[in-house]
Amino acid sequence: MSPQATEQRPSTPVPVPTPTTLNGHTAPVHANGATKIEKRTRTAASELHLPEHNRINPSPSVYQPRYQDLLSNVDNFAIIESTLREGEQFANAFFDTETKLKIARALDEFGVEYIELVSPAASEQSRLDVVAITQLGLKAKILTHIRCHMDDARLAVETGVDGVDVVIGTSSYLRQFSHGKDMTYIIKTATEVIEFIKSKGLEVRFSTEDSFRSDLVDLLQVYKAMDKIGVDRVGIADTVGCANPRQVYELVRTLRGVVSCDIETHFHNDTGCAIANAYAALEAGATHVDTSVLGIGERNGITPLGGFCARMYVANRDYVLSKYKMEKLRDIENLVAEAVQIQVPFNNYITGYCAFTHKAGIHAKAILNNPSTYEILKPEDFGMTRYVSIGHRLTGWNAVKSRVEQLGLALNDEQVKAITNQIKLLADVKPMGIEEVDVLLAHFHREVSRQGVEGQKREGVLQAAAQAAALLEEQRRSSTDLTPQN
Repeated sequence: MSPQATEQRPSTPVPVPTPTTLNGHTAPVHANGATKIEKRTRTAASELHLPEHNRINPSPSVYQPRYQDLLSNVDNFAIIESTLREGEQFANAFFDTETKLKIARALDEFGVEYIELVSPAASEQSRLDVVAITQLGLKAKILTHIRCHMDDARLAVETGVDGVDVVIGTSSYLRQFSHGKDMTYIIKTATEVIEFIKSKGLEVRFSTEDSFRSDLVDLLQVYKAMDKIGVDRVGIADTVGCANPRQVYELVRTLRGVVSCDIETHFHNDTGCAIANAYAALEAGATHVDTSVLGIGERNGITPLGGFCARMYVANRDYVLSKYKMEKLRDIENLVAEAVQIQVPFNNYITGYCAFTHKAGIHAKAILNNPSTYEILKPEDFGMTRYVSIGHRLTGWNAVKSRVEQLGLALNDEQVKAITNQIKLLADVKPMGIEEVDVLLAHFHREVSRQGVEGQKREGVLQAAAQAAALLEEQRRSSTDLTPQN
Protein backbone atom coordinates (compact mmCIF):
# COMPACT_ATOMS: atom_id res chain seq x y z
CA MET A 1 0.00 0.00 0.00
CA SER A 2 1.49 3.34 -0.98
CA PRO A 3 2.01 5.75 1.91
CA GLN A 4 -0.69 8.31 1.31
CA ALA A 5 -2.41 10.84 3.54
CA THR A 6 -6.18 11.08 3.53
CA GLU A 7 -7.37 11.80 0.03
CA GLN A 8 -8.94 15.19 -0.51
CA ARG A 9 -12.58 14.85 0.37
CA PRO A 10 -14.90 16.62 -2.06
CA SER A 11 -17.49 18.91 -0.53
CA THR A 12 -21.11 17.75 -0.25
CA PRO A 13 -24.34 19.64 0.49
CA VAL A 14 -24.08 18.58 4.14
CA PRO A 15 -21.01 17.84 6.23
CA VAL A 16 -21.37 14.03 6.03
CA PRO A 17 -19.63 12.60 2.92
CA THR A 18 -20.80 10.03 0.41
CA PRO A 19 -19.32 6.53 0.55
CA THR A 20 -16.61 7.51 -1.93
CA THR A 21 -15.34 10.35 0.28
CA LEU A 22 -13.97 9.97 3.52
CA ASN A 23 -5.75 22.71 10.36
CA GLY A 24 13.34 47.53 25.03
CA HIS A 25 14.88 46.46 21.74
CA THR A 26 13.85 47.59 18.30
CA ALA A 27 13.42 44.65 15.96
CA PRO A 28 15.30 44.96 12.64
CA VAL A 29 13.91 44.75 9.15
CA HIS A 30 13.69 41.05 8.31
CA ALA A 31 15.51 39.30 5.55
CA ASN A 32 12.15 38.52 3.94
CA GLY A 33 11.46 42.22 3.55
CA ALA A 34 8.88 42.49 6.32
CA THR A 35 8.37 45.76 8.11
CA LYS A 36 9.80 46.37 11.55
CA ILE A 37 7.87 44.59 14.25
CA GLU A 38 7.96 47.40 16.77
CA LYS A 39 6.81 50.01 14.28
CA ARG A 40 3.86 47.92 13.14
CA THR A 41 2.78 47.06 16.68
CA ARG A 42 3.06 50.62 17.92
CA THR A 43 0.97 51.89 15.01
CA ALA A 44 -1.79 49.37 15.58
CA ALA A 45 -1.78 49.99 19.32
CA SER A 46 -1.79 53.77 19.02
CA GLU A 47 -5.06 53.58 17.12
CA LEU A 48 -6.67 52.28 20.32
CA HIS A 49 -5.46 55.35 22.29
CA LEU A 50 -4.15 53.20 25.13
CA PRO A 51 -0.97 53.59 27.21
CA GLU A 52 1.91 51.89 25.43
CA HIS A 53 2.43 49.35 28.24
CA ASN A 54 -1.24 48.34 28.33
CA ARG A 55 -2.52 48.17 24.78
CA ILE A 56 -4.89 45.41 23.79
CA ASN A 57 -3.77 43.23 20.93
CA PRO A 58 -5.95 44.04 17.90
CA SER A 59 -5.42 40.58 16.36
CA PRO A 60 -8.59 39.00 14.95
CA SER A 61 -7.81 35.74 16.77
CA VAL A 62 -9.11 35.26 20.31
CA TYR A 63 -6.21 32.85 20.84
CA GLN A 64 -3.59 35.60 20.64
CA PRO A 65 -2.35 37.05 23.94
CA ARG A 66 -4.58 39.91 25.10
CA TYR A 67 -1.56 42.16 25.39
CA GLN A 68 0.84 42.03 22.45
CA ASP A 69 4.54 41.62 23.18
CA LEU A 70 6.27 44.38 21.22
CA LEU A 71 8.96 41.97 20.08
CA SER A 72 6.59 39.18 19.07
CA ASN A 73 6.83 37.92 15.50
CA VAL A 74 3.88 35.55 15.67
CA ASP A 75 2.42 37.34 12.65
CA ASN A 76 5.69 38.22 10.92
CA PHE A 77 7.97 35.22 10.38
CA ALA A 78 9.69 33.21 7.66
CA ILE A 79 9.97 29.44 7.22
CA ILE A 80 13.31 27.83 6.43
CA GLU A 81 12.24 24.47 5.03
CA SER A 82 14.87 21.86 5.76
CA THR A 83 13.41 18.63 4.35
CA LEU A 84 16.28 18.51 1.84
CA ARG A 85 18.87 19.02 4.57
CA GLU A 86 17.65 17.90 7.99
CA GLY A 87 15.22 15.52 6.31
CA GLU A 88 18.07 13.68 4.62
CA GLN A 89 19.23 12.69 8.10
CA PHE A 90 16.01 10.74 8.65
CA ALA A 91 16.69 7.01 9.00
CA ASN A 92 14.80 6.01 5.82
CA ALA A 93 15.74 8.99 3.69
CA PHE A 94 17.44 8.69 0.33
CA PHE A 95 16.49 11.40 -2.14
CA ASP A 96 17.77 10.97 -5.67
CA THR A 97 18.16 14.06 -7.83
CA GLU A 98 14.73 13.77 -9.44
CA THR A 99 13.03 13.47 -6.06
CA LYS A 100 14.94 16.45 -4.68
CA LEU A 101 13.83 18.57 -7.62
CA LYS A 102 10.20 17.52 -7.12
CA ILE A 103 10.31 18.32 -3.41
CA ALA A 104 12.01 21.68 -4.02
CA ARG A 105 9.39 22.68 -6.58
CA ALA A 106 6.54 21.56 -4.31
CA LEU A 107 7.89 23.53 -1.36
CA ASP A 108 8.35 26.59 -3.53
CA GLU A 109 4.80 26.35 -4.81
CA PHE A 110 3.58 25.99 -1.23
CA GLY A 111 5.26 29.31 -0.49
CA VAL A 112 8.13 28.73 1.93
CA GLU A 113 10.59 31.60 1.97
CA TYR A 114 13.75 29.47 2.15
CA ILE A 115 14.77 25.95 1.14
CA GLU A 116 17.82 24.57 2.93
CA LEU A 117 19.97 21.92 1.24
CA VAL A 118 22.62 19.43 2.32
CA SER A 119 26.21 20.69 2.33
CA PRO A 120 27.98 20.37 -1.03
CA ALA A 121 30.89 18.97 0.98
CA ALA A 122 28.82 15.91 1.93
CA SER A 123 29.44 14.18 -1.40
CA GLU A 124 29.97 14.98 -5.06
CA GLN A 125 26.36 14.09 -5.88
CA SER A 126 25.19 16.35 -3.06
CA ARG A 127 27.15 19.21 -4.62
CA LEU A 128 25.68 18.53 -8.06
CA ASP A 129 22.17 18.41 -6.58
CA VAL A 130 22.66 21.78 -4.89
CA VAL A 131 23.72 23.26 -8.22
CA ALA A 132 20.72 21.70 -9.97
CA ILE A 133 18.23 23.12 -7.49
CA THR A 134 19.74 26.61 -7.65
CA GLN A 135 19.14 26.54 -11.40
CA LEU A 136 15.39 25.86 -11.11
CA GLY A 137 14.59 29.56 -10.86
CA LEU A 138 12.48 29.17 -7.72
CA LYS A 139 10.99 32.09 -5.80
CA ALA A 140 12.30 30.71 -2.51
CA LYS A 141 15.85 31.53 -1.52
CA ILE A 142 18.14 28.51 -1.67
CA LEU A 143 20.48 27.90 1.25
CA THR A 144 23.09 25.29 1.98
CA HIS A 145 24.17 24.17 5.42
CA ILE A 146 27.90 23.81 6.14
CA ARG A 147 30.36 23.25 8.93
CA CYS A 148 32.26 26.28 10.19
CA HIS A 149 35.22 25.51 7.93
CA MET A 150 36.77 27.41 5.04
CA ASP A 151 36.91 24.34 2.78
CA ASP A 152 33.14 23.90 3.09
CA ALA A 153 32.58 27.62 2.56
CA ARG A 154 34.63 27.68 -0.64
CA LEU A 155 32.55 24.83 -2.07
CA ALA A 156 29.28 26.42 -1.00
CA VAL A 157 29.79 29.82 -2.60
CA GLU A 158 30.48 28.21 -5.98
CA THR A 159 27.15 26.36 -6.16
CA GLY A 160 24.95 29.34 -6.93
CA VAL A 161 23.03 29.38 -3.63
CA ASP A 162 21.49 32.56 -2.24
CA GLY A 163 22.86 32.00 1.22
CA VAL A 164 24.99 29.81 3.46
CA ASP A 165 24.10 28.51 6.91
CA VAL A 166 27.18 28.03 9.08
CA VAL A 167 27.10 25.90 12.22
CA ILE A 168 29.48 24.80 14.98
CA GLY A 169 28.89 23.11 18.33
CA THR A 170 29.30 25.23 21.47
CA SER A 171 28.16 22.96 24.30
CA SER A 172 30.76 21.36 26.55
CA TYR A 173 29.69 17.97 25.16
CA LEU A 174 30.46 18.90 21.59
CA ARG A 175 33.56 20.91 22.36
CA GLN A 176 35.01 17.97 24.26
CA PHE A 177 33.75 14.99 22.29
CA SER A 178 33.16 16.37 18.76
CA HIS A 179 35.44 19.06 17.35
CA GLY A 180 37.58 19.68 20.45
CA LYS A 181 37.86 23.47 19.99
CA ASP A 182 37.56 26.28 22.55
CA MET A 183 35.49 29.45 22.26
CA THR A 184 38.44 31.56 21.14
CA TYR A 185 38.99 29.25 18.19
CA ILE A 186 35.26 29.14 17.41
CA ILE A 187 34.92 32.92 17.27
CA LYS A 188 38.12 33.37 15.23
CA THR A 189 37.20 30.67 12.69
CA ALA A 190 33.57 31.75 12.43
CA THR A 191 34.67 35.33 11.77
CA GLU A 192 36.92 34.22 8.90
CA VAL A 193 34.28 31.98 7.35
CA ILE A 194 31.46 34.52 7.60
CA GLU A 195 33.52 37.39 6.25
CA PHE A 196 34.53 35.22 3.29
CA ILE A 197 30.91 34.31 2.51
CA LYS A 198 29.80 37.93 2.86
CA SER A 199 32.55 39.00 0.46
CA LYS A 200 30.80 36.90 -2.18
CA GLY A 201 27.56 38.84 -1.70
CA LEU A 202 25.65 35.95 -0.15
CA GLU A 203 23.27 35.87 2.79
CA VAL A 204 24.84 34.18 5.79
CA ARG A 205 23.61 32.73 9.05
CA PHE A 206 25.75 31.65 11.99
CA SER A 207 24.32 29.08 14.39
CA THR A 208 25.57 27.38 17.46
CA GLU A 209 24.80 23.69 17.85
CA ASP A 210 23.38 22.32 21.10
CA SER A 211 22.58 25.87 22.17
CA PHE A 212 20.48 24.94 25.18
CA ARG A 213 23.30 22.96 26.79
CA SER A 214 25.85 25.66 26.06
CA ASP A 215 27.06 28.22 28.61
CA LEU A 216 24.99 31.41 28.28
CA VAL A 217 28.04 33.67 28.53
CA ASP A 218 29.72 31.73 25.72
CA LEU A 219 26.59 31.90 23.57
CA LEU A 220 26.11 35.63 23.94
CA GLN A 221 29.81 36.26 23.36
CA VAL A 222 29.87 34.43 20.04
CA TYR A 223 26.51 35.79 18.86
CA LYS A 224 27.54 39.35 19.66
CA ALA A 225 30.78 38.90 17.73
CA MET A 226 28.94 37.53 14.69
CA ASP A 227 26.34 40.29 14.80
CA LYS A 228 29.13 42.87 14.90
CA ILE A 229 30.62 41.65 11.61
CA GLY A 230 27.25 41.81 9.88
CA VAL A 231 25.80 38.30 9.84
CA ASP A 232 22.22 38.26 8.49
CA ARG A 233 20.94 35.82 11.10
CA VAL A 234 22.13 34.08 14.18
CA GLY A 235 20.62 30.71 14.95
CA ILE A 236 19.84 28.79 18.11
CA ALA A 237 19.44 25.03 17.94
CA ASP A 238 17.86 22.64 20.41
CA THR A 239 19.93 19.85 18.93
CA VAL A 240 18.87 17.14 21.38
CA GLY A 241 15.28 18.28 21.96
CA CYS A 242 15.77 19.06 25.64
CA ALA A 243 14.33 22.59 25.80
CA ASN A 244 10.85 23.60 26.89
CA PRO A 245 8.88 26.68 25.76
CA ARG A 246 9.76 28.74 28.82
CA GLN A 247 13.47 28.10 28.38
CA VAL A 248 13.17 28.95 24.70
CA TYR A 249 11.38 32.21 25.39
CA GLU A 250 13.96 33.30 27.95
CA LEU A 251 16.95 32.52 25.73
CA VAL A 252 15.50 34.15 22.62
CA ARG A 253 14.37 37.21 24.56
CA THR A 254 17.84 37.55 26.05
CA LEU A 255 19.46 37.14 22.65
CA ARG A 256 17.05 39.67 21.13
CA GLY A 257 18.50 42.26 23.50
CA VAL A 258 22.06 41.49 22.40
CA VAL A 259 21.92 41.28 18.60
CA SER A 260 20.29 43.46 15.97
CA CYS A 261 20.18 40.80 13.22
CA ASP A 262 17.43 38.25 12.62
CA ILE A 263 17.16 35.16 14.82
CA GLU A 264 16.63 31.68 13.37
CA THR A 265 15.46 28.73 15.46
CA HIS A 266 15.86 24.97 15.03
CA PHE A 267 14.04 22.61 17.39
CA HIS A 268 14.31 18.84 17.61
CA ASN A 269 11.30 16.89 18.79
CA ASP A 270 12.76 14.23 21.08
CA THR A 271 10.54 15.32 23.96
CA GLY A 272 7.56 16.55 21.95
CA CYS A 273 8.06 20.31 22.31
CA ALA A 274 9.23 21.29 18.81
CA ILE A 275 6.07 23.11 17.71
CA ALA A 276 5.47 24.77 21.07
CA ASN A 277 9.11 25.82 21.22
CA ALA A 278 8.93 27.36 17.75
CA TYR A 279 5.87 29.36 18.76
CA ALA A 280 7.49 30.51 22.01
CA ALA A 281 10.58 31.59 20.07
CA LEU A 282 8.48 33.78 17.78
CA GLU A 283 6.72 35.31 20.76
CA ALA A 284 10.13 36.24 22.18
CA GLY A 285 11.34 37.88 18.98
CA ALA A 286 12.74 35.15 16.73
CA THR A 287 12.15 35.76 13.02
CA HIS A 288 12.80 32.44 11.25
CA VAL A 289 11.75 28.85 12.03
CA ASP A 290 13.27 25.67 10.58
CA THR A 291 10.79 22.96 9.57
CA SER A 292 10.69 19.72 7.63
CA VAL A 293 7.81 17.92 5.94
CA LEU A 294 6.26 15.46 8.42
CA GLY A 295 9.01 16.56 10.83
CA ILE A 296 11.51 14.06 9.41
CA GLY A 297 15.12 14.43 10.48
CA GLU A 298 17.76 13.07 12.81
CA ARG A 299 16.21 10.73 15.41
CA ASN A 300 12.64 11.98 16.02
CA GLY A 301 13.11 14.92 13.68
CA ILE A 302 12.27 18.61 14.01
CA THR A 303 9.32 21.00 13.89
CA PRO A 304 6.93 19.61 11.23
CA LEU A 305 5.86 22.00 8.49
CA GLY A 306 2.18 21.05 8.76
CA GLY A 307 2.06 21.15 12.54
CA PHE A 308 3.82 24.50 12.65
CA CYS A 309 1.42 25.97 10.10
CA ALA A 310 -1.55 24.65 12.09
CA ARG A 311 -0.24 26.35 15.22
CA MET A 312 0.36 29.65 13.40
CA TYR A 313 -3.03 29.43 11.64
CA VAL A 314 -4.75 29.48 15.02
CA ALA A 315 -2.73 32.55 16.01
CA ASN A 316 -3.43 34.46 12.79
CA ARG A 317 -5.43 32.64 10.13
CA ASP A 318 -5.43 35.45 7.57
CA TYR A 319 -1.66 35.92 7.77
CA VAL A 320 -0.91 32.22 7.26
CA LEU A 321 -3.37 31.82 4.40
CA SER A 322 -1.99 34.91 2.68
CA LYS A 323 1.56 33.52 2.77
CA TYR A 324 1.20 29.79 2.18
CA LYS A 325 -0.94 27.66 -0.15
CA MET A 326 -2.20 25.37 2.57
CA GLU A 327 -4.27 23.27 0.17
CA LYS A 328 -0.99 21.95 -1.27
CA LEU A 329 0.25 20.58 2.06
CA ARG A 330 -1.33 17.14 1.62
CA ASP A 331 0.37 16.57 -1.73
CA ILE A 332 3.77 17.60 -0.36
CA GLU A 333 3.39 15.23 2.58
CA ASN A 334 2.37 12.37 0.33
CA LEU A 335 5.35 13.05 -1.92
CA VAL A 336 7.82 12.97 0.97
CA ALA A 337 6.13 10.03 2.71
CA GLU A 338 6.41 7.95 -0.44
CA ALA A 339 10.03 8.97 -0.94
CA VAL A 340 11.03 7.82 2.56
CA GLN A 341 8.67 4.82 2.59
CA ILE A 342 6.47 5.73 5.53
CA GLN A 343 2.75 6.23 6.08
CA VAL A 344 1.37 9.66 6.89
CA PRO A 345 0.27 9.21 10.56
CA PHE A 346 -3.45 8.81 11.21
CA ASN A 347 -3.30 11.73 13.65
CA ASN A 348 -1.08 13.95 11.53
CA TYR A 349 -1.73 17.66 11.80
CA ILE A 350 -4.29 18.80 9.20
CA THR A 351 -3.91 15.91 6.73
CA GLY A 352 -4.13 12.84 8.95
CA TYR A 353 -6.97 10.38 8.40
CA CYS A 354 -8.63 11.43 11.66
CA ALA A 355 -7.83 15.16 11.59
CA PHE A 356 -11.40 16.17 10.72
CA THR A 357 -13.27 12.99 11.68
CA HIS A 358 -16.00 13.27 14.32
CA LYS A 359 -17.49 10.26 16.05
CA ALA A 360 -19.20 10.90 19.41
CA GLY A 361 -22.91 11.67 19.11
CA ILE A 362 -22.70 14.91 21.09
CA HIS A 363 -19.80 16.08 18.95
CA ALA A 364 -21.56 15.15 15.72
CA LYS A 365 -24.72 17.08 16.61
CA ALA A 366 -22.74 20.22 17.41
CA ILE A 367 -20.53 19.90 14.34
CA LEU A 368 -23.58 19.61 12.08
CA ASN A 369 -25.03 22.76 13.65
CA ASN A 370 -21.78 24.75 13.73
CA PRO A 371 -18.40 23.17 12.86
CA SER A 372 -16.54 25.68 15.06
CA THR A 373 -17.90 23.94 18.14
CA TYR A 374 -15.33 21.16 17.80
CA GLU A 375 -12.96 22.39 15.10
CA ILE A 376 -10.31 25.06 15.56
CA LEU A 377 -9.06 24.50 12.01
CA LYS A 378 -11.38 24.89 9.02
CA PRO A 379 -10.84 21.86 6.75
CA GLU A 380 -11.81 23.79 3.64
CA ASP A 381 -8.85 26.14 4.21
CA PHE A 382 -6.56 23.14 3.69
CA GLY A 383 -8.36 21.48 0.80
CA MET A 384 -9.94 18.94 3.16
CA THR A 385 -13.49 18.18 4.34
CA ARG A 386 -14.82 16.82 7.59
CA TYR A 387 -16.24 13.33 8.07
CA VAL A 388 -18.93 12.46 10.60
CA SER A 389 -18.70 8.75 11.48
CA ILE A 390 -22.07 7.14 12.23
CA GLY A 391 -21.63 3.34 12.01
CA HIS A 392 -20.76 2.76 15.68
CA ARG A 393 -22.38 2.48 19.10
CA LEU A 394 -21.52 6.06 20.07
CA THR A 395 -23.50 7.50 17.20
CA GLY A 396 -26.36 9.94 17.71
CA TRP A 397 -29.61 10.31 15.83
CA ASN A 398 -28.74 13.81 14.61
CA ALA A 399 -25.76 12.44 12.72
CA VAL A 400 -27.87 9.64 11.26
CA LYS A 401 -30.55 12.17 10.30
CA SER A 402 -27.97 14.18 8.39
CA ARG A 403 -27.01 11.07 6.43
CA VAL A 404 -30.66 10.25 5.78
CA GLU A 405 -31.20 13.73 4.35
CA GLN A 406 -28.12 13.45 2.21
CA LEU A 407 -29.37 10.18 0.74
CA GLY A 408 -32.73 11.80 0.03
CA LEU A 409 -34.73 9.38 2.20
CA ALA A 410 -38.06 10.64 3.58
CA LEU A 411 -37.92 9.69 7.27
CA ASN A 412 -39.25 11.63 10.25
CA ASP A 413 -37.41 12.10 13.55
CA GLU A 414 -39.10 9.17 15.29
CA GLN A 415 -38.15 6.87 12.42
CA VAL A 416 -34.55 8.14 12.43
CA LYS A 417 -34.29 7.52 16.18
CA ALA A 418 -35.59 3.96 15.71
CA ILE A 419 -33.05 3.08 13.03
CA THR A 420 -30.31 4.77 15.07
CA ASN A 421 -31.02 2.29 17.87
CA GLN A 422 -30.62 -0.55 15.38
CA ILE A 423 -27.29 0.87 14.25
CA LYS A 424 -26.14 0.89 17.88
CA LEU A 425 -27.26 -2.72 18.41
CA LEU A 426 -25.48 -3.92 15.28
CA ALA A 427 -22.38 -1.89 16.07
CA ASP A 428 -22.20 -3.45 19.54
CA VAL A 429 -21.25 -6.63 17.70
CA LYS A 430 -19.20 -5.10 14.91
CA PRO A 431 -18.66 -1.48 13.77
CA MET A 432 -20.37 -0.68 10.49
CA GLY A 433 -18.82 0.90 7.44
CA ILE A 434 -20.63 3.73 5.72
CA GLU A 435 -21.73 1.34 2.96
CA GLU A 436 -23.44 -0.93 5.51
CA VAL A 437 -25.14 2.03 7.15
CA ASP A 438 -26.46 3.13 3.77
CA VAL A 439 -27.81 -0.37 3.06
CA LEU A 440 -29.52 -0.46 6.45
CA LEU A 441 -31.09 2.96 5.87
CA ALA A 442 -32.28 1.90 2.42
CA HIS A 443 -33.82 -1.32 3.79
CA PHE A 444 -35.53 0.64 6.55
CA HIS A 445 -36.89 3.27 4.20
CA ARG A 446 -38.30 0.56 1.93
CA GLU A 447 -39.97 -1.23 4.85
CA VAL A 448 -41.50 1.98 6.17
CA SER A 449 -42.77 2.88 2.71
CA ARG A 450 -44.19 -0.63 2.22
CA GLN A 451 -46.15 -0.41 5.46
CA GLY A 452 -47.74 2.88 4.45
CA VAL A 453 -49.79 4.36 7.30
CA GLU A 454 -48.71 1.61 9.68
CA GLY A 455 -45.11 2.58 9.01
CA GLN A 456 -45.81 5.96 10.58
CA LYS A 457 -46.92 4.42 13.90
CA ARG A 458 -44.44 3.59 16.64
CA GLU A 459 -45.05 -0.16 16.48
CA GLY A 460 -44.67 -0.13 12.70
CA VAL A 461 -41.52 1.95 12.90
CA LEU A 462 -39.90 -0.44 15.35
CA GLN A 463 -40.94 -3.42 13.28
CA ALA A 464 -39.49 -1.84 10.12
CA ALA A 465 -36.23 -1.06 11.89
CA ALA A 466 -35.91 -4.61 13.18
CA GLN A 467 -36.74 -6.02 9.74
CA ALA A 468 -34.10 -3.78 8.11
CA ALA A 469 -31.51 -4.94 10.62
CA ALA A 470 -32.42 -8.55 10.00
CA LEU A 471 -32.01 -8.11 6.26
CA LEU A 472 -28.58 -6.56 6.77
CA GLU A 473 -27.53 -9.37 9.11
CA GLU A 474 -28.63 -11.91 6.51
CA GLN A 475 -26.52 -10.19 3.89
CA ARG A 476 -23.59 -10.07 6.29
CA ARG A 477 -23.79 -13.80 6.87
CA SER A 478 -24.03 -14.64 3.21
CA SER A 479 -21.32 -12.11 2.33
CA THR A 480 -23.38 -10.98 -0.64
CA ASP A 481 -23.20 -7.65 -2.34
CA LEU A 482 -24.53 -5.12 0.11
CA THR A 483 -26.11 -2.99 -2.60
CA PRO A 484 -29.83 -2.73 -1.71
CA GLN A 485 -32.20 -4.19 -4.31
CA ASN A 486 -35.37 -2.44 -5.44
